Amino acid sequence: MATRIRQKAEKRAANKDKRPYAKATGIRMSSSKVRIVLDNIRGKKVDEAVATLQYMPQAGAAESLKVLKSAIANAENNKGLSADNLYVAECYSTPGPMMRRVKFRGRGRVDNRVLKRTCHITVILDELKEAK
Repeated sequence: MATRIRQKAEKRAANKDKRPYAKATGIRMSSSKVRIVLDNIRGKKVDEAVATLQYMPQAGAAESLKVLKSAIANAENNKGLSADNLYVAECYSTPGPMMRRVKFRGRGRVDNRVLKRTCHITVILDELKEAK
């Protein structure tokens, strides 16, 4: 049995995505608001994406910029890649756990439920393929 577990672990390690990435979890914002921002930078070069996020007025732009800069730093420090030839391969936002709050109403009732949403932001970078 232990050999099969070892084989499965080796297979997972071989199929693991080698691209640099960064994740931020539990961001206090709705994932749909962040998704609007991330749609603007998907497929762009890294320096264009940073410039785009710096000047966007949306609230999700600041959090997305932090995650993008973290992914760039991971690529440079951990993978030894140059930031000049990187682009945003994938970026997405998924919903996280919701904090449930209530508003108390008259006669001891709890009516209005308030869902304070959170999200997880993931940015995956990749190297540009040089056209020869």
